[in-house]
Amino acid sequence: MKRKILLPTDFSDNAWNAVVYALKLFADEFCTFYFLNSTILKVSTLSNLSNKLLKTMEENAKRELLALKELAETSDANANHDFQIILSSENLKTAVTNAVKEWDIDLVVMGTKGSTGAKEFFFGSNTIHIIKNLKKCPVLIIPEEYDFNEPTQIAFPTDFNRFYSNMELKSLKLLANLYDSKIRIMHINVEEELDDIQKYNLVKLKEYLENYEYTLHWMPKYDKKTKEIIDFVEELDINILAMVNYKHSFIEKIINEPVIKKIGFNPKVPFLVIPE
Repeated sequence: MKRKILLPTDFSDNAWNAVVYALKLFADEFCTFYFLNSTILKVSTLSNLSNKLLKTMEENAKRELLALKELAETSDANANHDFQIILSSENLKTAVTNAVKEWDIDLVVMGTKGSTGAKEFFFGSNTIHIIKNLKKCPVLIIPEEYDFNEPTQIAFPTDFNRFYSNMELKSLKLLANLYDSKIRIMHINVEEELDDIQKYNLVKLKEYLENYEYTLHWMPKYDKKTKEIIDFVEELDINILAMVNYKHSFIEKIINEPVIKKIGFNPKVPFLVIPE
């Protein structure tokens, strides 16, 4: 089955780095990669632009997309891969949502931030908009200047308070299948013992992952959740961090925090955000 991967780009180094990661991640898979650029990003701060200028900007963006496609084809001489371009005049959030629907995209892979992103923040504003609004497709966020290494260890933090469906775990399993990755289920002990709901959810999670190599890790509550997750990622040499984004989840709290507080969450490894 051919996978369909969407690669939003603003032609920054950060965006290209995400492209390179995706090409290497799916090196042995049959994939169509879609390069998406939204021209509205560049004109959002300007007003009363003439149609002629807008047309010029669109033509420039298309030229850059074609150059990017050619660069990918040249640097990724892989018969399993082919490339398409999508030029949108919608805002990036809408452009990504529409592309996911229209081309039946399996995964969005993007950089943490674009050319104007502040270094100290893990999430750029465009990334946050997409995470908040994309309901049907997982997003894999690649940190700035992150070099690809095979994701043999995937962390999956959970408090077991919520039941995960098999469908929600599909993208986690997809990544685990690529490199026979070990799934490290991490739980921070904020309670003496699991209640009945948590126990049931744990049993179901084990059932869904029975064909995968996984381990359970019970972490003592010693710091903020952000710090504990980052410590866990570093100590176990985790290659991808995966979490489900649902109402009142850890991810929702992070992306809704005032920007000044987001400094505390910088996992330094690719971060898979799974929609509920």
